[in-house]
Amino acid sequence: MKKILVIVMLIPLLVLAACDVANVVAPVDTPTPTEPPPDPPTPTPTEEPPEPPTLEASADAVINALAEMDMEVVAEYAHPEMGVRFSPYTYVREEHQVFMAEELPGLVESDEEFLWGQYVGTGDPIELTFEEYYEEFIYPVDFADPEEMAISEEIGWSSMINNIEEFYPDSTFVEYHFSGFDPEFEGLDWRSLRLVFIQEEEVWFLVGVVHDQWTP
Repeated sequence: MKKILVIVMLIPLLVLAACDVANVVAPVDTPTPTEPPPDPPTPTPTEEPPEPPTLEASADAVINALAEMDMEVVAEYAHPEMGVRFSPYTYVREEHQVFMAEELPGLVESDEEFLWGQYVGTGDPIELTFEEYYEEFIYPVDFADPEEMAISEEIGWSSMINNIEEFYPDSTFVEYHFSGFDPEFEGLDWRSLRLVFIQEEEVWFLVGVVHDQWTP
């Protein structure tokens, strides 16, 4: 009898427990939020190629390189096919010495004598090493700091014809000029150096280095 009573008393408790279990809400899997896709990479702007140097900038680089006898820099501006012709006087001749870009740097240390032309007045051959020619016909004075400078305008002139425009068609020259040094010579000791350039595809190439001075 006691067992029956205990069982009867347990039945309501079991019913209540079952109801509680039924009321428990099964956990719902909450989806993990996905991370937003990364922003697309910002395109790197394409760098524009640098503008080729102007005529003035090219001439400035060459004259300053000549001031230091830095023929490696001069070679960077040399025309790739025509090379650079060195003329001791303003009348440019075919036989004047021409050096290609790859030859220019080696001239500084060379002991070889070249025939550069003839001295005006005597007709004697100008047979000099590059260094000797440099001192007499390329940089006898400080042309990098000239008294005057002009583009395609002949400042110094004498009896010798300036044939740069005829010898180098479509060329442009930059002249560096001193009007004289000793007052006793009354300007007859003037000196000029003309750098001759030809433009191809917006690039200015050096084709001639022309020395000039008073000639009878």
